[in-house]
Amino acid sequence: MAQEINASEMAKPLKSRKFDFKQQFQWAYILIRHPQARIGLIIIFLLILMAVFAPIIAPGGKPVYVDTPNLPPGGSHILGVDPLGRDEFALVVWGARISLEIGFGTGVLALLVATILGMIAGYFGGYIDNILTLLFNLFLVIPGLPMLILLAAYMKQTTSTVIFTLAFTGWAFWARIIRAQTLSLREKDFVAASIVAGENHFVIIFRQILPNMINIIVGGIIGSTIYGIAASTALAFLGLTNMEDISWGTNLFWAQNGNSLLLGAWWVFVPSGFLLALAALALTWVNYGMDEITNPRLRSERELRRVIRHIQFKTSRATPVLRREHSK
Repeated sequence: MAQEINASEMAKPLKSRKFDFKQQFQWAYILIRHPQARIGLIIIFLLILMAVFAPIIAPGGKPVYVDTPNLPPGGSHILGVDPLGRDEFALVVWGARISLEIGFGTGVLALLVATILGMIAGYFGGYIDNILTLLFNLFLVIPGLPMLILLAAYMKQTTSTVIFTLAFTGWAFWARIIRAQTLSLREKDFVAASIVAGENHFVIIFRQILPNMINIIVGGIIGSTIYGIAASTALAFLGLTNMEDISWGTNLFWAQNGNSLLLGAWWVFVPSGFLLALAALALTWVNYGMDEITNPRLRSERELRRVIRHIQFKTSRATPVLRREHSK
């Protein structure tokens, strides 16, 4: 989705060019029109609302001991009680806050680092590109899970620490993708026009090249968010985060620690596991829409299928008859 301009446009001063809102945010229009992405956005929006309005949905602050452990759903506890005697519905609602905070925090931080380093490497090239590419490859070959466990075990167990740890281990993959796209965009005419006009290198990077990679960056944030939610849940399940925090991962940790599966207390682990899977599924559906943005062929195929479905072919019940020629 490169920002192509003609010769007359290149002749204009860069500051006099108008910002084409429709062109720059065409990716958002495509994303909203995609059926699966639209459903995914609605689900994510509802989960965010649940996290923001947790004090209203489950009043009383963070869950504390309220009743007999492993009490099944019913009465005043619509999702039952966990092994520590806490209301499971309140745990699920309040757990959305930290789980989504870690997920989106990881996505934004990882892509911030990946975008800056990837664009600098792709634009400048030379020894700068060689050094940064070596750094990307180094982080890619380091085993992710052992590094996560090592960092989480020896660092202070807070939400910000978990976000930093996950972003630290998950930015290199997207940095290579952004670098490759920057190498391609660097050869476009609008970049050459900016150089001729005397624009600063960093102005060209972040004002001319960056807007053409919004779709890739948004897709990277979505992918890193899925990674952040899943990895933070894994760390919490292993007991490597602050167990006093309420998250979907700590809910699963206490369910496993209380032998809920052996006791048949499905209400302790199913709600948190379901919302965890639902959040990952919704983000994956949104990513399907991002695939159509980065691959125009997918978009054209879906438009073709939509047109074909609306075409009404005329049918005929008449039996074709061949005219017989009589020999003279």
